[in-house]
Amino acid sequence: MATQTKKNSPSLEQVTTINEDGSRYFLHPSDVRGVFTSLRRWFGYILIAIYVALPWIPINGYPAVFIDLANRRFHLFGITLIPQDLWVLFFGISGLGFLLFFVTALLGRLWCGWACPYTVFLEHVYRRIERWIDGNAPKRRKLDAAPWTGSKIVKRLIKYSLYFLVSTLLAHVFLAYFISIPELWNYMALGPFAHPFSFGVVAFFTITFLFCFAWFREQFCIIMCPYGRLQSVLTDEQSVVIGYDEKRGEPRGKGKPRNNLGDCIDCHRCVHVCPTGIDIRNGLQLECIGCAACIDACDQVMGALKLPKGLVRYDSEVGLERKKKKWIRPRIFVYGILGLIGLIAFTTVAFFKASPYYVNVFRSRGVAPFVADAESVRNQFEFLVINKRNQPVNFEVVLTEAPPGATLVGETERQLDPLEEEAFQLKVVVPSDQYAGPADLKFAFKSNLPGKLREMKESFSGPNVYYLKRLIEGE
Repeated sequence: MATQTKKNSPSLEQVTTINEDGSRYFLHPSDVRGVFTSLRRWFGYILIAIYVALPWIPINGYPAVFIDLANRRFHLFGITLIPQDLWVLFFGISGLGFLLFFVTALLGRLWCGWACPYTVFLEHVYRRIERWIDGNAPKRRKLDAAPWTGSKIVKRLIKYSLYFLVSTLLAHVFLAYFISIPELWNYMALGPFAHPFSFGVVAFFTITFLFCFAWFREQFCIIMCPYGRLQSVLTDEQSVVIGYDEKRGEPRGKGKPRNNLGDCIDCHRCVHVCPTGIDIRNGLQLECIGCAACIDACDQVMGALKLPKGLVRYDSEVGLERKKKKWIRPRIFVYGILGLIGLIAFTTVAFFKASPYYVNVFRSRGVAPFVADAESVRNQFEFLVINKRNQPVNFEVVLTEAPPGATLVGETERQLDPLEEEAFQLKVVVPSDQYAGPADLKFAFKSNLPGKLREMKESFSGPNVYYLKRLIEGE
């Protein structure tokens, strides 16, 4: 796969990764060192470590994050959610969404360059492997254009073998979030044909990772990612983004002394290190992921020329124009408040207000209130109880609101094992001489687990009340 030479500098009229004949121009960003690059790399390694470690960290007997689809249980940092609790995730997802809006409105596309999983794996894993095997950017471009010799074949085999190994590991870690680490080891020991669906998931994601990080690369950020399109909506002239100080840098020119020239020497170093191939001097663009590689590159050049750093820097549009920035703006206030509301609501409900068990009660389907004998009227109720904690629970069902003389018949005291689900039936019996038609019932569920007493309402009888009364009175 040969890399064609890009004849023209990046412009606002054409995507850098497309040649004049419409073919793909493969980028080979130059390596760069600097404060932001070092911070971003360490931050990326921390995020990778968190991604790998979460399935291994036990909290209350389960991994810190365990999406147990088979049993419809979702374990998140010590709490367990069941499908009936998923409404709580609305607050968490909306809170995180508005928090992302808040960060974008305040600091631009910081998420993309520093925390997006796609960028983290591409820049800090796959491109590090490529630099280690193929060398720096000029060597990589030269190797791409070179004929297939023995040396090139060996390097390609080593590089893509490492790509495949890393992709397989990442796919297995991803599967561990859904089946747990012990089950993952068990599946691997039994072989791929014992669990073909899980094997298919791993194979699919391995191929997907290999395709994205080995070939598709920055095209995802440029073509597919919707977040870049939202950038123009979420940011304004006050947002802190990466920008070029045109007042200081223009007019561009080579060499010293800087008579009648700006500080930019037009070395294109900022272009060479850009992972999406843009020229930041053309202004903020959709392709910019806010990685700050161009800042470190330009600061290196400015340091060598003994000129002040910051020709390319984190700043707002008004800041680059030497105007006063406004940190607090209506959109910042609105996004921040909505994000906090969502996250506080999710944390409060999920971690502090959520019941340790789920209960539900309803009249048995197809069973109407009936006269069991001349002295009583009965109705049958279905109960569903789910223990959401990793410990046994003892509970008792009692009637707290019912017609006079009503009693609960059946096994009202029960024990559930950790995360056990049980459905059972109980009857409510009302003496005939005290039966007066429709009545509301309230069932209370008392347990040994801490939490609010759960109460559920249901109606004792329905539309056949008058028929029952005729039976009771012997008509």
